[in-house]
Amino acid sequence: MGGVFNGWTEQAFEVLLRLEGDPPPQLRESLRRDREVHVRQPMIALLNDVADAVPALDDFSVWGFRKEIWWWQHQGAVIRIARQVEIGLRFDLDGLHLKAGWHYPDPGQVPRYRAAVAALTSGTDLAELVARLAADGYEITGDLMRRVPRGTPADHPRAELLRHRSLLAARPLVTDTAALTPSAVDRVTAAARELAPFLSWLAHHVAATPRRPI
Repeated sequence: MGGVFNGWTEQAFEVLLRLEGDPPPQLRESLRRDREVHVRQPMIALLNDVADAVPALDDFSVWGFRKEIWWWQHQGAVIRIARQVEIGLRFDLDGLHLKAGWHYPDPGQVPRYRAAVAALTSGTDLAELVARLAADGYEITGDLMRRVPRGTPADHPRAELLRHRSLLAARPLVTDTAALTPSAVDRVTAAARELAPFLSWLAHHVAATPRRPI
């Protein structure tokens, strides 16, 4: 199934409700087909429609089933922007959530990130991008060190950013009610464009592989 995305149905929420808690393997298996049809396939349709609207977002994956129950209760997907720079999506009983940025760094990425943050021009640019996203309602998260890197003054103007070993911006994107409609496509594409300068900074300075503009 590709596009067109018509929203998640009430059946999607019914399936996820039955998967709440710690359902036995037999129940999970009995719901496998319904979950595939009503939960996972709409995510594939959504991302196909997003890619049609914004071709730079065409490199995506939609997770299948895993042993851990969490993956049955939450449908995940990623849109790859550059190496370890992604837009992550998660659909569950609360609706659609987005988390975008840089995580699970490859060797060499953390030093490149720190050098770019420490540099006046690129570091100031990132600080402004992060502040703008926070003001727009994004939660700025990531893996943080307890202290700034060794050799960095504790009062460095971008000390908080220098503590990061990953950097993400997250927010709820679509409520459970809105997830029943095709409007999620517009929400995802709007968020991607809003996040584009932040993701482009990470792609250029951390992944060292600039991508097509969003």
